[in-house]
Amino acid sequence: MTQQGTQCLTRTLFGCDGLAPWLAASSRRRVTVLVDPGVLGTEIVSRVRRQVAKAGREEELTVLPGPGTLAGVLDLADRMTDIELVVGVGGGSLLDQAKLLTLLHGRPAARARLSVPQRSGITVLPQDVERGVPLVAVPTTLGTGAELSTVACLEYPQGKRLISGECLRPDFAVLDPVATDTLPAELISEAVLEALFRLVSMYAGDHDDLPTEDALVEALAVRLVTVGHQVRSARSGGQAVDRALRLEIAKLSGLTHQEWIHLGRAAFANKGWLIANEVSGALGVRKMRAVAALLPPLWRAIADGERRLGSARRLTRLWSVLSTADPIALPADPADGMAALIDSWPVERRLSAGEGALDAIAARIVRAWGAGLPMLGGLTKDELRHLLAGVIRIPESASAVGTKDSRGQTAG
Repeated sequence: MTQQGTQCLTRTLFGCDGLAPWLAASSRRRVTVLVDPGVLGTEIVSRVRRQVAKAGREEELTVLPGPGTLAGVLDLADRMTDIELVVGVGGGSLLDQAKLLTLLHGRPAARARLSVPQRSGITVLPQDVERGVPLVAVPTTLGTGAELSTVACLEYPQGKRLISGECLRPDFAVLDPVATDTLPAELISEAVLEALFRLVSMYAGDHDDLPTEDALVEALAVRLVTVGHQVRSARSGGQAVDRALRLEIAKLSGLTHQEWIHLGRAAFANKGWLIANEVSGALGVRKMRAVAALLPPLWRAIADGERRLGSARRLTRLWSVLSTADPIALPADPADGMAALIDSWPVERRLSAGEGALDAIAARIVRAWGAGLPMLGGLTKDELRHLLAGVIRIPESASAVGTKDSRGQTAG
């Protein structure tokens, strides 16, 4: 299967066996294999290394510990100046670092763009920036779709920033279910929710009806809800989520990143991602914990008429389609229905923080995405605080729990 982007083509391979011929056909003689320490010594790493050897290529294995930071990625690029072709094996964070490493190789303009001081939560790379080194992405987690996306996340002192550009899309994606054999079942459920969130947020966040794109999104969303229920059934029966189902989740996740799904949509229709990103960073929780907590209150605000967050009409239509995919009856109300769906999978959606957290996080969101920037559509700190009050519980012993404000300092 091939995936066509605006400027580059990502080939998708199901299983590792076809990797050797592709490597052998490349003029690059040396292959740098970047590995997440959590998967070092696993079968998927062995499979990739055997394919490199089979292709007759020289291999250099490098383990990348920790999350990707600006300083870390720049240092990595300074140290690895002789790379010719990179294969990244790991989760979304490692693949993001691999994308940025191959982008920065011999590209001082890209380094300058990543290093420029700014408060915005997004850095958009120019159309004429090209990656200096070919990249093969082998994901060992599900849901992010990093192996097919044109974005990467990078930690800056002020918080996580989204880097966006067609040049970040890998040349080759290898989807091998062996890579997710050890993935905990709860993270598989979160992965399905992540792909669903990414897909439906653009649909409900936009006010325009686009018949073809709407039909594609609805069909993919129903399929995601269906596989989410299949994961739920396996978990409730004490069974492992089998490889075929995990491969299906990986394929669906990748499809949610394709341009033809979102043609004609407003650029920042998914405001929930912006909010969840800052909640996750401030509270130090996984992104999907933040998304699960945010989705029902976000949909409630849309249903109640907050047009800057999305279309109540389109949300109602979408939920009428999705709710029929669940064999267990779900509430007809979209917000209540989504809360019930998340609880049934189950994905944890309870968050708590200390006194002052809501103000600090609201200020952080506005700093990164609003206050003159177009992403929030004019939402104010007070309006965001009101939304967050339904997302984050403030316990009575609030002083015992803290959160980070927009400067990374503890509040509460």
